[in-house]
Amino acid sequence: MNFSKNVFRFTKSALSLALIAVLPSLVFAESKKSSTPHFQRIATYLVCENTSCDRDIVNETVAEIVAASKDGNTLIYTDSPTGRIGFVDIHDAENPVSLGTLHTDGEPTSVSISGDYALVGVNTSASFLEPSGILAVYHVPSCLSNVSSCSAIREINMGGQPDSVAISPDGRYAAVVIENERDEDITVSGVEGGLPQPPAGYLNIIDLAGTPANWDVRQVDLTGLAVYGSDDPEPEFVTINQHNIAAVTMQENNHIVFVNLVNGTVLKHFTAGTVTLDGIDSADNKLIDFTDTLTDVAREPDGIAWLGNNKIVTANEGDLFGGSRGFSMFNRHGKVLYDSGTEFEYLAAAAGHYPEKRSDNKGTEPEGITTGRYKNETFVFVGSERGNFVGVYKADGNKLKYRQMLPTGAGPEGLLAIPSRKLFVASTEVDSPVRSQINIFRLEHKPAAYPQIQSVRQADGKPIVWGALSALSSDRYDTDRLYAVHDSFYNESRIYSIDISDRPAKITSATPLLKDGVSVNYDLEGIAQRSNGSFWLVSEGAGTSTTHNLLIEARSDGTVVREIRLPGAVEALQQSNGFEGVAVTGKVGASEQVYVAFQREWKNDPAGMARIGQYTPALDLDPAVDEGEWKFFYYPLDAVESPAGGFVGLSEITTLGHNKFAIIERDNQSGPNARIKRVYRIDINGVIPKTQAEGDFPILSKTLAIDVLPAMQAGKGWVHDKLEGLAKTVDGTVYVVTDNDGVDNSTGETQFLNLGKALN
Repeated sequence: MNFSKNVFRFTKSALSLALIAVLPSLVFAESKKSSTPHFQRIATYLVCENTSCDRDIVNETVAEIVAASKDGNTLIYTDSPTGRIGFVDIHDAENPVSLGTLHTDGEPTSVSISGDYALVGVNTSASFLEPSGILAVYHVPSCLSNVSSCSAIREINMGGQPDSVAISPDGRYAAVVIENERDEDITVSGVEGGLPQPPAGYLNIIDLAGTPANWDVRQVDLTGLAVYGSDDPEPEFVTINQHNIAAVTMQENNHIVFVNLVNGTVLKHFTAGTVTLDGIDSADNKLIDFTDTLTDVAREPDGIAWLGNNKIVTANEGDLFGGSRGFSMFNRHGKVLYDSGTEFEYLAAAAGHYPEKRSDNKGTEPEGITTGRYKNETFVFVGSERGNFVGVYKADGNKLKYRQMLPTGAGPEGLLAIPSRKLFVASTEVDSPVRSQINIFRLEHKPAAYPQIQSVRQADGKPIVWGALSALSSDRYDTDRLYAVHDSFYNESRIYSIDISDRPAKITSATPLLKDGVSVNYDLEGIAQRSNGSFWLVSEGAGTSTTHNLLIEARSDGTVVREIRLPGAVEALQQSNGFEGVAVTGKVGASEQVYVAFQREWKNDPAGMARIGQYTPALDLDPAVDEGEWKFFYYPLDAVESPAGGFVGLSEITTLGHNKFAIIERDNQSGPNARIKRVYRIDINGVIPKTQAEGDFPILSKTLAIDVLPAMQAGKGWVHDKLEGLAKTVDGTVYVVTDNDGVDNSTGETQFLNLGKALN
């Protein structure tokens, strides 16, 4: 048989029709006004575009700390893996332009801009015991005229390893943290990575009067202040208020210091204190379970920012002993005015951004923090290094009120407020597998665009936990209800109920699946509601020597009635890419038919042909006996189009009625390499499937219904590979969802898109 004859090749006109179906709902969503302003993501710049995105040329390139020129039109970032600093033109903030990079004489750690000068901390240390570094000064206008030939006009010896660099608001002073970081692999007094580990860190003050050639350096001793590691201060971050008071975190020492930059004296110092967290997850066990307690855990703040001139806010990342998984506000006397407690963890969990694999190690890990005043509102921005988001809070006296969540790339490190242009910028330090990014947001009078789906709080105040959504199903009787499941990233499989009557959509319940009263750990990849309200689900197998592909019957209360395997002759052909969706037609006990999508071809299947299985349950079936019948179709897969290669497979099957179905077909590529994120229609009327014994399965014809890629790109973020779920409601509205992989090697962002009546 010539399998290529029946493979559909879509045309540009078909794509255009698909786009017309999708775009009206997107335009409507973006044009909606809001009396309360929110930050909208308007651009994502891939850092590799400034050098090369070919990993054979530049394997790793990142943007860690980012600063803006005095007019706010140019970004300068540090890239420690390549030893470079990079320049990006954001005159048109929606369309950033690469300006190039330049080499430093070591590892750039931080950058700040004073007028026409960029001050870059550069680590040149030979070892932990021999720390060294410089403050490299660049004339920004000269660099912008020719980045490739730009060089430092002065290199100021810092006497140790520089980390954070800050400029005073009046431009008179620079403060440079000299960390002289510890070796985490040696044991001191029974503590791995413990203190002291000389030489001690300190603070350098640079007087910026006159030209850089005349700038002087003063050193501020920070020893004898902290309770722990008193003779080995480990300063981490510095910020300066309008009174030229520098606030410095000493993270491993769990201490905060105020320094008068005018005369270099320590004005005040105090412990950052401890927090008892009740209701958090401290175990990496494939479950998000907020039932643990951490008692008297040290805050160990990393980032710090002034909130006005009399209060500071800290991001309590933790490093040596602690990390309180949140952020705090202190007054100038060291009194705690506000602490987020468990709320930052819960915020992440409600939006599907909780990093379960980090539960035993600092959780969401808030690292960076900054503030900015936009017209009459002051905002605090808190970056989650492991949850890959920025929490935005409005400052209101001694309270911080949650405004919104901003999705970022992986590992947001640099946070930059540019109020003069209504912009906020986040830069990310992780470059694999998701490329390092600079995310640009603008404050607009529109509703928050993210999250698009989140869970509600339960009676105890904790959110319903979720992530890794792998399938969708509509409710046959409720237009405003969808169902979803998660895959094997999490244990204890469950069915989520989603209320789509509001924006964002709300996960309102999570029903655990129980087999003989015990929770089960499936790799769920499909769900379909039956005529009686119960469900068919599919669990993907992992090959003949491991787990089986299962068709699962479950009641609406989550009780597993039975697990149905494929015939032995079919199981023998199993590959790792198995069941990836399920649909059901007809009525239970009468005309019911179940359809299962296989992700890719199995052994002996023709290349480019994925199976769709048809399962016919036997009438009056004894749940203990599998008497149903399996037959199969072939579905022709699109050829690979991505320049990165990869594969193309199926992710979902959804019934459209009258023996017609919608199929998600996608490649396994993300970001700029993504090409195929499509929904096709198939019609099985008049097509007779065959059993494995009969062979020679009929090939289905397909018609392009929706190219989902433009809708995924409309969010101005990283395009994810796993377009996994598709549902059509009773009123014909189409929804799709992406799998965020449990925030593991992923940004954690979940796209839950309303595509309108695109399948009508």
